[in-house]
Amino acid sequence: MKQPVRDDCPSEYSLARRDFLAGSVVLMGALASSARVVAAPLDASAALSAPKFMEVSSLLIDHKLDGDVGARMAAAISSIHPGIEQDIDQILEIAHQKNAKIVEDFFPDLPEGRLKDTALAIISAWYTGVIVDAPGSTVFAFELALMYQPTRDVMTIPSYAISGPNGWNASAPPLSDMPKF
Repeated sequence: MKQPVRDDCPSEYSLARRDFLAGSVVLMGALASSARVVAAPLDASAALSAPKFMEVSSLLIDHKLDGDVGARMAAAISSIHPGIEQDIDQILEIAHQKNAKIVEDFFPDLPEGRLKDTALAIISAWYTGVIVDAPGSTVFAFELALMYQPTRDVMTIPSYAISGPNGWNASAPPLSDMPKF
């Protein structure tokens, strides 16, 4: 069935839905067959820093930490802070010298400056869920950010969901009867 021609659009610019769909399928097929998707390998230093990052994080923070969040944080923090690998090695060396099990065992022995700043940046990242506290920053741990854990039973994490993060399946409370005037 031929579509009626609109008088405000020349016929050479007219695009029916079927023509658009057929063109889109052909274009996507051509792109899919010509383009080869190559996964970018992780930076070797970022991949190596994930276990060290989790080790130093578990010494600095006495909470159960998520390994996936830690791996993403390690990759991000090593790209933002050059030389953090050496800082983590030095922090771990000081902790091992003190036979530290928790942060209080070795944190006072960290020298002021870069090492203490690195330790505080790691602690801050786990508690706030972001590496850099700036508008537009990447969020690594929203629901798992440690600052929400002590009060999670009484405080609602800011969300558009009614019952908190990932709570889109919760049924809405019933509406009360409207008053009659």
